[in-house]
Amino acid sequence: MKVKVGIGFDVHDFIENRPLIIGGVTIPYNLGLNGHSDADVLIHSIIDSIVGVTLGKDIGSIFPDNDQQYKNINSKILLEKSYQLLTDAGYQISNIDSTIIAQLPKLSPYIYEMREIIAKILQLDIDDVTIKATTTEHLGFVGRKEGIASISVALLTKGIN
Repeated sequence: MKVKVGIGFDVHDFIENRPLIIGGVTIPYNLGLNGHSDADVLIHSIIDSIVGVTLGKDIGSIFPDNDQQYKNINSKILLEKSYQLLTDAGYQISNIDSTIIAQLPKLSPYIYEMREIIAKILQLDIDDVTIKATTTEHLGFVGRKEGIASISVALLTKGIN
C-alpha cells in the first residue's frame, strides 16, 4: 500500500459583475472571483491537493487557462474530471481537509453544503471532508478584502481494495 499527502493552494482576486462561487455554492455577495473558469478557489485548491501528489501535475497543466473549453466552466466539472484521473491512476481519497481564507463574506452558513457537494463528487462520506473558514485579521490582500485564498490537504492511498 502506498500513502501520499497532497497540498493545494489557490487564490483569486475579486471582480464585479460575477457570482461568488465557493465549494460549488453560490454565495450572496456583491463581488465574485476573477478567473478563467468560475474561479472556485476552494475546489481549485482541492484539485491541486489530489492531482499534484498522484499525477505530478497541477490544475493549470490539466485545465490550462488558455484553453477556451474551460472558459467559465463550473469547477465541479473540473473536480469530477480530476477525480476520474485520480481513480484511473489507482488512487483513492481517504480524506480532504481545507481552509478558506476570506475577510468577507462570512462563509460559515455555507460550509455544510460545500462539504456535501465535495463529498458527493469525490465519493466520500461527508465526515471525510472538512472545510473551515478563517480571516487574516485584516492583514494582507485578504484582510483588505481584495480576494480569497484556500489551502487543502488530501490523504490518498493506492493499493487498498
